[in-house]
Amino acid sequence: MKEKNVLKEILSTSIYLLIVVLATYLVIVFVGQRAVVRGASMEPTLYGKDLNDPSVVGDNLIVDKITYRFSEPKRFDIIVFNFQYNSNEDLIKRIIGLPGETVQIDTEGNIYINGERLEEGYGKEVMLDPGRAIEPITLGEDEYFVLGDNRNNSTDSRTASVGNVHKSLIIGRAWLRIWPFSRFGILKHQ
Repeated sequence: MKEKNVLKEILSTSIYLLIVVLATYLVIVFVGQRAVVRGASMEPTLYGKDLNDPSVVGDNLIVDKITYRFSEPKRFDIIVFNFQYNSNEDLIKRIIGLPGETVQIDTEGNIYINGERLEEGYGKEVMLDPGRAIEPITLGEDEYFVLGDNRNNSTDSRTASVGNVHKSLIIGRAWLRIWPFSRFGILKHQ
């Protein structure tokens, strides 16, 4: 009788653990996942881990993977996406150009969308290098043009290595900063 109870308890615990593991997997794949900011490309909005000083920990975020299943990404959204040349590396940038638009950046750092100057409502610095956007770039129907907020310290759509970001590479929208606790809160995208 005692052996039956022990077996029953082991089976019950095993089923419980399996359900917890399955639920965690489903949340990570379909709902949200954690991302750690590395580097300074999104400062001052997001602070990255200092690659030269391991004591400086980057912002830890929860990435919302549901929103873009039901709606399209919007201008100024901060997104996490797979780097096209290294599937193990994710980048965090701000959407500037939307599908079908033409993006151009002049030598004074002004951004033009379809020939009209883009007014940005968040703190940003003047770009010194327009990169490949010195010439007009027309985005495809599933492509986005992204920039880091720290424009002079960001590898983004201005470089050929990042280029236009295809929607299929977007993991989700940066939603919540969970670490450090002193800056805990929902991220403002606009």
